[in-house]
Amino acid sequence: MLEFAALNGRHLPLLREWVAGHPDAGVPRALLACVEADGLGGEELGDEELKAQMAGAFKAAKAENGRAASLVYGLFLTSLRQHRLAAEHLLRHFADYPGDEVAGLMLGVFHASADPALQRAGEALTEQQYQFMGPQSWAWASWLSWVRAEQCRPQEAIALSEHALGLFPRSGVAVHARAHADHDLGAGAESVARVDGWLAENPEAVQLRHLNWHAALQSIACGDFVEARRRADEVLKRSDVGMRAAANWRLLLAGQSPARLSEPDHVRELLAAPEAMADTLHTFNLALALACESAVEDLQRLAATAEGDEREAFREVVAPVARALAYVCAGAPGQAVTLLEPLGDALEGLGGVRVEREIVHDTLARALAETGQGERAAALLEDRLTRRTHHRYEDLLLTPRPATAFPAVPAP
Repeated sequence: MLEFAALNGRHLPLLREWVAGHPDAGVPRALLACVEADGLGGEELGDEELKAQMAGAFKAAKAENGRAASLVYGLFLTSLRQHRLAAEHLLRHFADYPGDEVAGLMLGVFHASADPALQRAGEALTEQQYQFMGPQSWAWASWLSWVRAEQCRPQEAIALSEHALGLFPRSGVAVHARAHADHDLGAGAESVARVDGWLAENPEAVQLRHLNWHAALQSIACGDFVEARRRADEVLKRSDVGMRAAANWRLLLAGQSPARLSEPDHVRELLAAPEAMADTLHTFNLALALACESAVEDLQRLAATAEGDEREAFREVVAPVARALAYVCAGAPGQAVTLLEPLGDALEGLGGVRVEREIVHDTLARALAETGQGERAAALLEDRLTRRTHHRYEDLLLTPRPATAFPAVPAP
């Protein structure tokens, strides 16, 4: 369980040994099903097989004790991306079983719920569990470090991350939290070296591609666009549509050539799939991928679909963002400003974390600059410019350019 909580990639053989040695135990069976459903154990497990395996694990867990049954039920909801239900269940679980590190593996459901109230509840819960377990728990120190980074308290996040890594150097959660704090501070090449050093020691890390994405963003922050493109092209897979789009759209906004783009037909396939509108962040990432291709008509269709959705976050956040991206691609940044500027704190409805959502502010800043409103654009990014050591990217967002189609893609 320690290796699983660390996300360093060493947990899979140990988990399989646990299942083989304890075939009547529900929790290890449920954990293995979750891993296989994410495709981390080889061939990805389908939904029907996942449900069947979870049903068997739940039956076994109920025969053990209440804690095991509660854990398996939470894992079942998490694996099916029932984030709100899973978050509400975890609040009850921790009330009954405080400090449970196995349940800590599911903390991501609070932010994935895209519900600000549940997100705040998850942050408060993490702090409470850390206080309950004490500083000797590197796992809870790692999770609280991530919370502090998300709360824009980077120095506290760094202190907790270093404390966790001092206790357990293989904690990928602590390294990921530090990457978020480094993003806030614009740490640049120093952050890249830190990520690469940890990955060299933990080459099987579950978050290998995601941490490389963070490193690419740091390269963009300090103006090393060649390195950002290299990292995206060599590390990200075809399935990493969201991370690829988030890196490429930043490059395009800064007036730089993108790394390899996702295939338009692949993005359209994903949009046609039932899970395309499963959650706001996934849909937003697909919209970014379309924007990187300047697929204006596709973006307008996606916006229209979101406007007709019964869920408020899709109607009031995803729809205007997708339509604004379409205007940006069509060379009408003023229309994008009109749609994006009123959103404010409602952007939290996109889900995900701040580093994923801030790209909307980037787009708004660039659109303001394109429409001759440089002072307003600078005011929007002022906090970043004063806090970040490296902000070459933000400087380029604010740099006036000749009137061209936006974003302008230089020749390779």
